[in-house]
Parts: sequence; C-alpha cells; structure tokens
Amino acid sequence: MVDQESNVTHSKPTGGILANVLRLQNQCLSLVVTLVFALVEIAVKFVYSGNGDILSFEDYNASLEQSSAASVMIARGALIKPWIFTEVKEKRHWDISASERLDILKTYTNYGLEHWGSDQQGMNKTRRFLLEWLSFLHRYIPVGVLERVPQRINERPPLYIGRNDLETLMSSSNCTDWIKISEMLLGPVPSDFSFLPKHKANSYQ
Repeated sequence: MVDQESNVTHSKPTGGILANVLRLQNQCLSLVVTLVFALVEIAVKFVYSGNGDILSFEDYNASLEQSSAASVMIARGALIKPWIFTEVKEKRHWDISASERLDILKTYTNYGLEHWGSDQQGMNKTRRFLLEWLSFLHRYIPVGVLERVPQRINERPPLYIGRNDLETLMSSSNCTDWIKISEMLLGPVPSDFSFLPKHKANSYQ
C-alpha cells in the first residue's frame, strides 16, 4: 500500500512473523507460571519457628496465634524456668515449691558430677555451671507471690520475701547467696575459689 502524501510503501506483517511473536509470548507466560508455582512450593515447604521472650504457656500460645509460625523456640525462658515445658504442655501456671526447685538443682549437679567426675576438679566445674545457671534462675518469681500472672520476661523482678527461707534465698540476686545454694549441693567452696558471672553483674571472691 502506498501513502499518497508521503509516497511511502507500508507492508503488513506476514503470518509467519505473527506466529513467532505469539509463540514467544506463550513461552514467556509458561516460564513465569512455572516460576510462580516453584516459589509457592518452596514457601509452603518452608517451616517458620517463632521465638522471643517466652516465659509462660500464654506467651507460647500468643506467639503461635499472632504469626504464621509452625513452632516456637524457648531459650532464656527455659533457663529462668526450666519447667516451662510442662506448663506449655498442660496449659497451666505451676506454682512450684522451693523444695521442688532444689530437687531440680540436685539432679543437675548429679549429672555434672557424673559427666566431669566427683573429684575436686569435677566439683569445681559443676559448681561453675550451676552458678551460671543460678544467675538466671533467681529471676523467677513464684506464682504464689505474683501480684499479676503471668510474669513477663523483660520485667525487672522486684524484691520480695518468699513463703519460706529457701524460696527467699533462691530469689536473691547476690552472688554470695548463689554460693550458699551451691554449698547445699556440693559442700563448701575451696579457699581459693572465685566466680565472676559471664554477665558480670555480680562476683564472688
């Protein structure tokens, strides 16, 4: 066809070119669809785990409900309150007694002595790990003395008097009191014993 004003000849695209263009479009579309399905498949197979500041079964349930996580990791909460897994499983607040908590420490020290030996070197190593753990355990506030349940992990524990002398001793943030608890389980500390917690909030010499 000739444009009379410009004297330029225009030609229509041939059927072969149109077919090639359509074929290329279909291939691109097919590739995009394949890629999308592959990404969806990866996303579905990927399992998310939530974490952060879990100190009660209520914190655990809230973490699951407020996210798409398939599970929840518990770290500091288990160091402060190792029976938290029982609370999560049974969905209750356990008002564990001081004597029951001491029994947990007895089991822990027995495992330490079994692993490192019951000689002085093994006892010293077990004592150090026990003291490091007590630097977390003392942050627990018994359910029976809480003004509001549950305890929040980032709230500074207030000073309080326990329901018996052992419960009060276990609440102390003083490293010297942690030493006293360790002596209840492992006997007197050696004369040259010294201890500096990793967080360096307290020390004993």
